[in-house]
Amino acid sequence: MALETPKYEVVSEYDGFEIRRYSEMIIATTSVRSDYKGSTSSGFRRIANYIFGGNDKEMKIAMTAPVIADCPSDNRESYNISFVMPSEHSLKDLPRSNTENVSIQKESLGEVAVFPFGGWATESRSKSFQKKFATLLQQNNIKTSGGFMVAQFNAPYVISMFRKNELMVRINR
Repeated sequence: MALETPKYEVVSEYDGFEIRRYSEMIIATTSVRSDYKGSTSSGFRRIANYIFGGNDKEMKIAMTAPVIADCPSDNRESYNISFVMPSEHSLKDLPRSNTENVSIQKESLGEVAVFPFGGWATESRSKSFQKKFATLLQQNNIKTSGGFMVAQFNAPYVISMFRKNELMVRINR
């Protein structure tokens, strides 16, 4: 069964990446003060608790893909982890989290450059692909805005060779 993913249109394609324009979406997000691995694990559990009924309506919310996290960085002390809410929901009908550390908000990614990669999105692999992606962006004179994000599309039990991930970064046009 395929999970719902955010709506976008491909604006342009390059060798190794593409530019997309995303529609506005609603996200459940949390910030975790830890290293990358600890933050993504703890952040995933916090938001999973929210969508599995840990909210003021005890409402179960369908899982979507991807889970989006800030890309690992040597000087980062905390990471934002986000789930995109199913498009059938609005800010008005989504429940409040039972904990203060999960917030529900609108997100406008706008135009982003997207670089796909497979396997596990570990800290070292994400950093390595981020360097490669940054070089491709620079070679194509594409200016970025803000930090890189890692989007992971698969459940934890999916084996490495079948995993889908993307690096994303907002761009200036």
